[in-house]
Amino acid sequence: MSLDKKDKLILSLLQEDSTLSVKEISEKIGLTFTPTYERIKNLEKQGVVEKYVAILNREKLGINIVVYCNIRLKEQSQKTLKEFEDYISKYDEIQEITSLSGEYDYQLKILANDINSYNEFTVNVISNSPHIGQYHSSIVLAEVKKTTKFKLD
Repeated sequence: MSLDKKDKLILSLLQEDSTLSVKEISEKIGLTFTPTYERIKNLEKQGVVEKYVAILNREKLGINIVVYCNIRLKEQSQKTLKEFEDYISKYDEIQEITSLSGEYDYQLKILANDINSYNEFTVNVISNSPHIGQYHSSIVLAEVKKTTKFKLD
């Protein structure tokens, strides 16, 4: 899909602040209300804009631990991959599940209130999966850069 300069400006503004009104966006990009509105609707219809969300401050909500857990499965058959993904996807503590190439098969981003709740999660969930051969956890000490925005060329 090719985007022109105005579409990229709209997307950049929405990535920065999705609560901007169409009027505010139109003023910033130099178009009138109607063409701006139509462009935004078209970007949504094309699936470029998937959804609008609120980004919460997890620490203010008592979620103080972020852990990246690398998982190596016992085997990599299609059946095992599907069963593992179905099993692990059920848990709200897991914010992201990424399939990897290389030493590990998956990386999980797990959120927990504290180290005890993370330990409980690993004992009750990670260790109970019949498909996991090995896992390695790394606790995040500091999030040096954290953004949902990405560059639009």
